Amino acid sequence: MKKLLITAVAVCAMAASPAMAGEGRVEARGGIAFADGGEEAFAGLGAGYDFDLGDAAFAGVDLGMDKVLADGTEVLWSVGARGGVKVSDKGKLYALGGVGFASGEEEAYVGAGFQQKLNDYIYGKLEYRRILLDGTDINFVGVGVGAAF
Repeated sequence: MKKLLITAVAVCAMAASPAMAGEGRVEARGGIAFADGGEEAFAGLGAGYDFDLGDAAFAGVDLGMDKVLADGTEVLWSVGARGGVKVSDKGKLYALGGVGFASGEEEAYVGAGFQQKLNDYIYGKLEYRRILLDGTDINFVGVGVGAAF
């Protein structure tokens, strides 16, 4: 996992040019995870960096750790990418995908979300992620609040 994380960060750093503005972020998030008729709360942390691709688009790296708040569950570590459009000077609509790691297993995930700046440094977001398992997929619907820098 460390090699994958280092590679993702290095690729993003090489792709950035001095004229390309970007935005780092850290966040806390939580919501509901559900599958097979059951549901549990989850909580997590995330971080990333978005690179501006002109005035209307962006792409970035996305890192996270999420924990379903039930006995016997492990932390899901994730590394991925997100990209989307700027729907206003404060709003971003995006799709995301990547790989999650838990219990010695690697599972792909996909999702979508909306992020809205509340002021120059604080944002709120709503996000959906689907963990693609061999059996039953797990769905995560959550909200988050974070700091952009």
